[in-house]
Amino acid sequence: MSVAARAHPPALQRWFPWLRRVTPLTLRADAIAGLLGAVLVLPQGVAFATLAGLPPQYGIYTAVVPCIVAALFGSSWHVMSGPTNANSLALFAMLSPVAFAGSPAYIALALAVTMLVGVLQLAVGALRLGSLANFISPSVLLGFTCGAATLIGLYALKDLFGLAVPTGTSAFGVVRFLFDNVDTVNASALIVGAVTLAVTIAIKRVWRRLPFMLLGLLAGYGTAMLLNHSGWAAAQHVNVVGPIPSAIPPFHVPDINWRTVPDLLGIAAALTIVALGQSISIAKAVALRSGQHVDANREFIGQGLSNIAGGLFSGYISCGSLNRSMPNFEAGAQTPLASVFSALLLVVLVMVSAPLLAQIPLAAIAAMLLLVAWGLFDFKRLGRIARLSRTEFAIAVGTFVATLVIRLEMAVLLGTILSLVAYLYRTSRPAVRSLVPDADDPGRRFTPLDELRRPQPECPQLKLLRMEGAIYFGAVQYVTDRLHWLRTVDADQKHLLAMTKSMNFIDLAGAEMWEAELAERRAEGGDLYFHRPRTQVLETWTQTGFADKLGPDHIFPTKRQALRTIIARLSPEICAQCHVRIFEECAARPGGPDHRGTTQADAQTRHPA
Repeated sequence: MSVAARAHPPALQRWFPWLRRVTPLTLRADAIAGLLGAVLVLPQGVAFATLAGLPPQYGIYTAVVPCIVAALFGSSWHVMSGPTNANSLALFAMLSPVAFAGSPAYIALALAVTMLVGVLQLAVGALRLGSLANFISPSVLLGFTCGAATLIGLYALKDLFGLAVPTGTSAFGVVRFLFDNVDTVNASALIVGAVTLAVTIAIKRVWRRLPFMLLGLLAGYGTAMLLNHSGWAAAQHVNVVGPIPSAIPPFHVPDINWRTVPDLLGIAAALTIVALGQSISIAKAVALRSGQHVDANREFIGQGLSNIAGGLFSGYISCGSLNRSMPNFEAGAQTPLASVFSALLLVVLVMVSAPLLAQIPLAAIAAMLLLVAWGLFDFKRLGRIARLSRTEFAIAVGTFVATLVIRLEMAVLLGTILSLVAYLYRTSRPAVRSLVPDADDPGRRFTPLDELRRPQPECPQLKLLRMEGAIYFGAVQYVTDRLHWLRTVDADQKHLLAMTKSMNFIDLAGAEMWEAELAERRAEGGDLYFHRPRTQVLETWTQTGFADKLGPDHIFPTKRQALRTIIARLSPEICAQCHVRIFEECAARPGGPDHRGTTQADAQTRHPA
């Protein structure tokens, strides 16, 4: 343990366990990683703020205070928070119908919604509801991300071609405007975008460790400066970002009519889902590389506090950024102090270079956004999901299409609902599989009929079933139909032995279903038995009275005991005429080897368990 760590009180170390890792060496590593993070977020912050419909400085503000707070109070040691493309696009899509992008009213609403998102995130973490993030399936996030990537690319066309698209135009409206106004394309802006793309891609492929986005942006910057000041008659003016008033995030309480807060809660709830889904996914992805355990609830607390603080210090919605978190880890960051260094160094960089940042061409930022959009569209994973599960692929495609055609918050909610419906459909159809002892297996293991290498007969009187899954109210009808169908197909199999080791849950409806099955089988002259039901199942049966109706002699801890007891209760007349005899216990029944002078040992040799 370091000297610095020993100097901290135990209570402080419980809340900030990474303090024990702090040494002069880790501080140096964190400072180097923080510098890389500051360099990376500089062009991204400006680009993402523009995408969110906010002045460019708000992207930088969002990478300062929220980044520090999320790092100190979150769970991950390597996740860097700040502006992200998905949050930026979602914020713009949800607020642009309410106020004009970039207007004072729009900015105030953005900051107020950010604080509301922070409150909701903090509540999720404080109430230890982090497991809710598990209900946002990877397929939903993939579909949303691909849809957001498509929208990012379409919106970027406006600045890439230097078009004067009316404010509030939709993504597909931008495409339509481009085709209708091809003659107004700014050739100089297109040149700047092309140079930015070419240089960024080339550096990324040849020298991947270099800050390729920054260098590509510098190339576009130089090209725009040359075209804007060359005096070349054919050159058109390339639009630039404009002045950035301050490097230090100003403290400011959003000036809105707080009566509108209830109306903003719906937007905040949807943005919370998007932000939490991104944050926990990124934290888990980094944790897989670092080996660190991530506490989802604490991660949500950190994100909530960061957005509350961000809304007060002129930052809009932030969350973990994969584009900066992975490089942060790979650069050697050891503790969350790397994020603190990143935020502080970003302020210094902006203070030193604010006049230069004002001349960043919008076409170069658009080119960066196109690259981001292309990187977000995960073709490989889509193909993998398509091969593995048609249901999950349909959910991803459904969320993708919804992201393009309806409001983003509704797309995320729709995708989540689709995932839950698919899950409920799967769990409502638990496996009900008929078993026999496999004659081709030396151990005579009980095997489902559909897994046998060749058809094999069942016992004429006893049905063996393996129940897999939860028998709850949503699955009762399906299981009831299956049991009724089995009784109809072979009416002579009046006795049923249910292998319930894999029946992991049962509710009142499930208990009543088994009670009805018991009554029907006994009315037909048969009976119902169970092998190794779980403790929870037994407790439910006891509470509902089903255990008393069934009887303790109908529940067995082993297959051998179950078969020995049940087969002794089968009809001796049917057993005497039976030629199947798939159980070793059949040897002692009328017509079996033991009734023709063969010993039980010989019978077991022929019919091993």
